[in-house]
Amino acid sequence: MESKKKKVLIIGSGPIIIGQACEFDYSGTQACKALRKLGYEIVLVNSNPATIMTDPETADVTYIEPLNANRLEEIIAKECPDCLLPNLGGQSGLNLCSELDKLGILKKYNVEVIGVQVDAIERGEDRVEFKHMMNKLGIEMAKSKVAYSVEEALTIADRLGYPVVLRPAYTMGGAGGGLVYNKEELRIVCERGLQASLVGQVLVEESILGWEELELEVVRDKAGNMITVCFIENIDPLGVHTGDSFCSAPMLTISEEVQKDLQHKAYKIVDAIEVIGGTNVQFARNTETGRVVVIEINPRTSRSSALASKATGFPIALVSAMLATGLTLKDIPCGKYGTLDKYVPDGDYVVIKFARWAFEKFKNAEDKLGTQMRAVGEVMSIGKTYKEAFQKAIRSLENGRYGLGFAKDFNSKTKEELLHMLHVPTSERQFIMYEALRKGATVEELFELTKIKPYFIKQMKELVEEENVLISQKGAVPAKEMLLKAKQDGFSDRYLAKILEVNEADVREKRLSYDIKEAWEAYT
Repeated sequence: MESKKKKVLIIGSGPIIIGQACEFDYSGTQACKALRKLGYEIVLVNSNPATIMTDPETADVTYIEPLNANRLEEIIAKECPDCLLPNLGGQSGLNLCSELDKLGILKKYNVEVIGVQVDAIERGEDRVEFKHMMNKLGIEMAKSKVAYSVEEALTIADRLGYPVVLRPAYTMGGAGGGLVYNKEELRIVCERGLQASLVGQVLVEESILGWEELELEVVRDKAGNMITVCFIENIDPLGVHTGDSFCSAPMLTISEEVQKDLQHKAYKIVDAIEVIGGTNVQFARNTETGRVVVIEINPRTSRSSALASKATGFPIALVSAMLATGLTLKDIPCGKYGTLDKYVPDGDYVVIKFARWAFEKFKNAEDKLGTQMRAVGEVMSIGKTYKEAFQKAIRSLENGRYGLGFAKDFNSKTKEELLHMLHVPTSERQFIMYEALRKGATVEELFELTKIKPYFIKQMKELVEEENVLISQKGAVPAKEMLLKAKQDGFSDRYLAKILEVNEADVREKRLSYDIKEAWEAYT
């Protein structure tokens, strides 16, 4: 007699931020397929009908419903799932799992939580619990204290000194939080944060603006085996939300010693929380003193998980789903490594993530980047070098730009005007920096204004210098050596045609005559 299939409930993430649903959708769809192959029956609840995840082939049963406890209880009563896998549905999945547990609904219907336990969610998401755990582990955090009212937050901020960062618990994309410089701003942002938080809790934290932000994507199984899938370096410093931050994988300026230290800390944290599957751990590092603090963790598939998966080819959500069923890393085969427990990130390429914004579509929206996420999506590019990947990312934005130069009217502005525009991070910052370098701004001047590391500014300066040389050849396609260098550094045929004032077809024809062709290498 055939044994009854286990039924698993998955709560999909709705489109709270355009683009974010797509990230979770792709990962979640792959995970659902893996679970079905392992013999599970999938019951999917998603609030957004226009997603990949709600394709009829993804789940055995799909509900398009509002994501709230009452509606979920009705579905649980009807479908009688054996278990709930919360860490595939983003922040919504984690929050609802906690709420269902507190209301006694999971116990009432005998639903087991797999992948990440409810107490692990609290240790990772609750600001008080997380801080207590970090103290026990001996891992430093930024100085902070939790507030449950605006008055409490004001008292804490006075002690820490302004500016301070407000981080509401159990929220996504930095919702409800922000950087505040005075009491008036704190009152407004804190009130908003307390309302946004699932538990009415806001962390008031010392400002670590300008520090570098570094992320590790870690996968853990039930036996405590752990691997690091990806090391991610945010090129924008602290102060810009990771969803808006321009970043690279692998880390390009971080020493192996520092990376090992971050990995050691990340493993201690993930092991203490006991997440089964993927966890994103975020650190801040003071480049002058070397002081490292943990910012937060996401015990779930996040935007960074999607980036890490695409950058490495490692399917984090799919593997997380397999591990949630009881398999270990040693049970899952992995190409040249044999099994997943032997996996180490490698590859001779650079991946760049660049956010896509649409401030023009939102009335009264200010083009200003901070601790709340503003991106409506993002692009990812791969190249042999940072320069190539960077320029490929820019032309992937589908906003009519095929290179960094001559965006809007920035080229017509003076160096002083451009430097003034860089005092506040905006969606145009990289394009403004490019023209500022063309007008004679120094690496040191741009570093002081943006706190973007000199390495990345020097790379941009070299692109500016190369472009200026190309412009001096205006009217003709350059010789083979110069054209080859331009292509290796990521200059597109269309952008070259624009700055050389020739036809794009002429650039392509001459390039092919030089036998300069694009190619892809299979990665095994």
